[in-house]
Amino acid sequence: MSDDRYSDWPEGAREDMEANRFSGCVGSVLVSETDEVRVWHLHLPAGKRCNFHRHVLNYFWTCHNHGKARGYFEDGTIKDVTHFPGDTRHFVFPKDKYLLHSVENIGDTDLLFTTVELKCLSENEPLPIPDGVRLQAAA
Repeated sequence: MSDDRYSDWPEGAREDMEANRFSGCVGSVLVSETDEVRVWHLHLPAGKRCNFHRHVLNYFWTCHNHGKARGYFEDGTIKDVTHFPGDTRHFVFPKDKYLLHSVENIGDTDLLFTTVELKCLSENEPLPIPDGVRLQAAA
């Protein structure tokens, strides 16, 4: 039996979701981390989609510019959003709850976001992050 919840998704998106089901990389680069927070930057050029990733920590994001995005969610939902500078959303995840999604830039300008994960105010443990996504300090 086929599952057509994903029939309107771009080619390769479902495979990306399965491959990154437990990825805690919620941005392009992790710019700062303490015992309390993780701060991410997400840069999405026009026409590009970020990999699927899992949010388990309470967090908020802020958009830095105008643009249009399309979200792809684990249940097959697709949601289009228009962003503006200062656009901010907050999310809370009770114990063992999460959000698995990907974001595609469907506008004609780059999208820039800052995401702050609140490690100290979350009921879930942070997901591991590979060193390759951490901002490398200048030598």
